[in-house]
Amino acid sequence: MMRQLVAAGGAAAMVTMLMPRADAWPDAKSSEWSAPVNLGALINTAFSEAAPAISEDGLTLYFVSNRPGVPPDAFGDQDLYVARRASVDLPWDWPVNLGAKINTAAFEGFPALSRNEHHLFFFRGPGDIWVSYRRSVSDDLGEDGWQSPVPLGPGVNTADSEGGPAYFENRKRGLPQLFFNSLRPGSALNDIYVADAFGAAIPVNELNSPGTDADPSITADGLEIFFHSNRTGSAGTDLYSSVRRSVLEPWSTPEPVGPGVNTAASENLSAISPDGETLLFTSTRDGGFGSNDLYVTMRTRHRRP
Repeated sequence: MMRQLVAAGGAAAMVTMLMPRADAWPDAKSSEWSAPVNLGALINTAFSEAAPAISEDGLTLYFVSNRPGVPPDAFGDQDLYVARRASVDLPWDWPVNLGAKINTAAFEGFPALSRNEHHLFFFRGPGDIWVSYRRSVSDDLGEDGWQSPVPLGPGVNTADSEGGPAYFENRKRGLPQLFFNSLRPGSALNDIYVADAFGAAIPVNELNSPGTDADPSITADGLEIFFHSNRTGSAGTDLYSSVRRSVLEPWSTPEPVGPGVNTAASENLSAISPDGETLLFTSTRDGGFGSNDLYVTMRTRHRRP
């Protein structure tokens, strides 16, 4: 189905979206975010690690790095890497470069998984969003792992720069959507857009500001979105979130994530876990290993009884 939608670019536009339950997340409270924790020296280096993406089970981490090396350790300016772990209570294994099918001499970054984890969306310079398919969700580099990617169609990619993809699809009968940022005409700087079934994209006006709004990441229920912005009131570049009562309603006024997550440094390029309880993000705060490091903060989501 994904391949057909990428090619058709809007064939499923008449499908209506699934209304969530009455006890959906925006009507509930959650705990505060925990103090952010650096992901450690196996993930972070003296170079730049940024733009994480996390699997639904929390056992696979994708990110972008400019750590040095020669193929198969590094291919270009920025490459995509993957790290795995046996359980959420154990540290990450040593990261592995995703290899020549994904990485090139160009800039690869901003990874995002589809809900079923068979598709990987990512940015490839100079400015388009690409997608790769794999047969096995447990394979990254083997025969059943990530295959040669293809660029998304003209509803998403333009002559300007598009990046920061986030894929959302209701499991029962929802319309697939791709959220992303773009510099296309009409944008203030970087603005957030959404494309139904990879068709013509429209701006998500309630999330955008006169500043930069970029790198959206959405929960599996489609009711909470995270992104970074340097809008008025930000310390520099901060993380923001917004909620909506159903997937058919507009987003609320974005609020900064915090306290304790945003600092006077730059916090950006985040990824919310599908269940909305783990937020991974990029920061230049003091105490890290390099120019950009990956951090994690957690909370508990409570639904109404």
